[in-house]
Amino acid sequence: MTKKLPFWLKLLYGSGDWGLSSLGMMRSIFYALYLTDVVGIEPRLASIGALVGIVWDAVNDPIIGVISDRMQTRWGRRRPFLLWFAFPFGLSFVILWSAPNWESQIGSLIYVTLAFMISDTLSTLVSVPYLSLTPELTQDYDERTSLSSFRTVFQLLAAMTVVIAAPMIVDEVIRMGGSQQQGFMLAGAIFGSLGSLPIFFIGWFVRERFDPEDQPEALPFRETMRVAWKNIPFRYAVGIYMFNWSAVDMIAITFPYFLLYWVGQGNLLAKVNILGLDLALESAFFGVMMFVCVLCVPFWLWLARTRNKIEAYMLGMAFWIIIQGLIFTIQPGATTYMLILAALAGIGVSAAYILPDSILPDVIEWDELRTRRRQEGVYYGVRTLIRKLTGAFIIFLTLQMLGWSGYQSPPDGVTQFTQPESALTAIRLMVSFLGVIILSGTIVLAWSYPLSREKYVRIQKLLIRRREKTAK
Repeated sequence: MTKKLPFWLKLLYGSGDWGLSSLGMMRSIFYALYLTDVVGIEPRLASIGALVGIVWDAVNDPIIGVISDRMQTRWGRRRPFLLWFAFPFGLSFVILWSAPNWESQIGSLIYVTLAFMISDTLSTLVSVPYLSLTPELTQDYDERTSLSSFRTVFQLLAAMTVVIAAPMIVDEVIRMGGSQQQGFMLAGAIFGSLGSLPIFFIGWFVRERFDPEDQPEALPFRETMRVAWKNIPFRYAVGIYMFNWSAVDMIAITFPYFLLYWVGQGNLLAKVNILGLDLALESAFFGVMMFVCVLCVPFWLWLARTRNKIEAYMLGMAFWIIIQGLIFTIQPGATTYMLILAALAGIGVSAAYILPDSILPDVIEWDELRTRRRQEGVYYGVRTLIRKLTGAFIIFLTLQMLGWSGYQSPPDGVTQFTQPESALTAIRLMVSFLGVIILSGTIVLAWSYPLSREKYVRIQKLLIRRREKTAK
């Protein structure tokens, strides 16, 4: 296996995250608001759907990871999933936003929960095999960081495009006489079509560099999970990943409420002008933040190479904590100050996007040294599970806090609506100090993370020596 991957392979592989990020960003930012303000489900009741999603996530992610590890076809282990489920995955974008206009809250809850489960399953069927390709493409410490950076660029570009374009698509549908529901479905159809194509092309063109016939006899599922949990560096990586994405999701889910009802003072159509363009508040804030995220990817990649991944990550999280605390000081109507903090937050968020994903492949190599097995699907299955668990938990927590704080869904057709003072206070605390607490957990775990660059180099030398002996 060559040390340097060709540019075209990195570019093609990175493009696969466009679809995953599109669905993830739309769901992270707009789904809670969609449930409360479009479907009209009471926040505490809507949070029940997130709990059901957690149970479903706990079932499908690790299982699909194990299946992809054990899959043996003439196309390889991962490629069949990408070829078979790429286009159904794109269709799931539309399914997620297709709730009918029912008067029954329970009926609406059942529908959106089932739609979420279908979308989640199709997403898992492509995301776990796709992510499991990372350690199979390269075993080099820095090349994996580089490969992750390509994914991160597409991830951030997709996120930036979604947060800017999705509200514009919804507003345009409404302007032409349609409903918000139809606007979300059209946005889902557009991004679903664009997101499924790279996944399919990766399955078609990328060849796996692994012979499944070299694997020892597969362990039972429960034993596989037990062995994975014995991997100490993996526990730290899971903890870092959990706190990391909890903080990202907290911003994504709560900020639309914060922007509309605090900064915008209840004007649901509030806009801000940037470079001559009138953008919705959420489009402006997330667009600026994601734009800075993309710009900062080379910086974090450089810092991870010159120092190491963990030190770079801790620096990014410390900076983000400072900005997160300052968000509480944003006052109603202070859009310029809001955009400045959005840009500064993008620096730390960029580190949160690029660095955790470059840590997990090293953990897999440590597992191979211990067990003599390549179990990428298991580890990426658990990784995807943790990602979804954190997202579902944050949605549940947000909606519960909104419900108990007295949050009220605006009536149909209104463009000006004021929330109670208690709800506004809860929203401000969630977007600032709760995020600070979560981010502090990432620094504590990263400080104790046991795999340094030097240790990883030794692991690679031992693996090479073992493989050479096996080949003789």
